[in-house]
Amino acid sequence: MTALTVDGLTHDFGGLRALAGVSFAVGVGERRVLLGPNGAGKTTLFNLITGELAPDAGSVTLFDRDITRVPSHRRPHLGIARTYQIITLFPGETLLRNVTLSLLGLSRLRWNPLVGLARRGELMSQARETLARVGLDDLADRPLAQTAYGERRRVEIAMALAQKPRILLLDEPFAGLSIEERRDVLRLVTRIPREVTIVMIEHDMDVALDFAERITVLHFGRVVVEGTRGEVVAHPRTREIYLGE
Repeated sequence: MTALTVDGLTHDFGGLRALAGVSFAVGVGERRVLLGPNGAGKTTLFNLITGELAPDAGSVTLFDRDITRVPSHRRPHLGIARTYQIITLFPGETLLRNVTLSLLGLSRLRWNPLVGLARRGELMSQARETLARVGLDDLADRPLAQTAYGERRRVEIAMALAQKPRILLLDEPFAGLSIEERRDVLRLVTRIPREVTIVMIEHDMDVALDFAERITVLHFGRVVVEGTRGEVVAHPRTREIYLGE
């Protein structure tokens, strides 16, 4: 069984072809990086996997189930969670409430403005446990707007982990971080248990080599190289894209 298979995914924005027949498979528990320069089609690919965009051609299979036509709001219930390149959190809320709201999205409970989140004891407890996993339990009651950028990245990962995903899609989680913050986030994602398959978008070769077991290189919406870290580094197409050779 594979965790994720994309087969022939194609998507156009008007007359612009963003993806052209992209295919690859990710094994259960694997750490895969989608590598490529800006404009390679990496985020578009994530949006097709999560259902935020519909493919013009091709299919998406999650743990041997074809989810190509499954609505985007149903896919988290099947085990997909993701983060975004541009952080999408609630700056006026505390870290704890941000994570609790992410849990509420998958709960049978529904948001009721007349019932405060503080009364959702089980969800609040789960949210605190998740913040502890990312080293932010001591900041649980701090408004997000009063935290550092690297801490917000960790909150976003916590919100994804709170949903107990089988596969976690990380869209450039190191973007905009200092060297120390990058180290913290890399330590966090490498400690995520193997029952969670991770696919990470990155455009920095060094970051990809630190994390990935296998790398898929995208360029102008196509897969141009795929393999282990050593195979990708040694491939002449990779050198052409990244070094201009």
